[in-house]
Amino acid sequence: MRDQPSGKDLLDIARDVLRDDLIPALPDDKRYPALMIANAMAIVMRQIEAGEEGSIEEQKILSDLLREDGSLEHLNATLASRIREGRADGVEIWQALRGVAAGKVGESNPRYLNV
Repeated sequence: MRDQPSGKDLLDIARDVLRDDLIPALPDDKRYPALMIANAMAIVMRQIEAGEEGSIEEQKILSDLLREDGSLEHLNATLASRIREGRADGVEIWQALRGVAAGKVGESNPRYLNV
């Protein structure tokens, strides 16, 4: 068993200190890069919370869509190849890609989905 606080909790604490204490004290030209770091930390925290769920869901969506099994990398490459060859289009593809994109946006910027 890991000691407390967990890695996610430590990352959360570090992000809060960066955002609440350090960024306001930075010169204007350093604030934007620091905010990008804080945002990256938030994305990593969401990825830690989600675990492999997003990748597993994407793999299932693509496997169902392509009607074949394989690694996520293989399925993405197969779909890209079929799209380039004109063998993958239509509503089914669009819906699958929309679902995959929504999952990724959910990790990187979940507020965007609630607009």
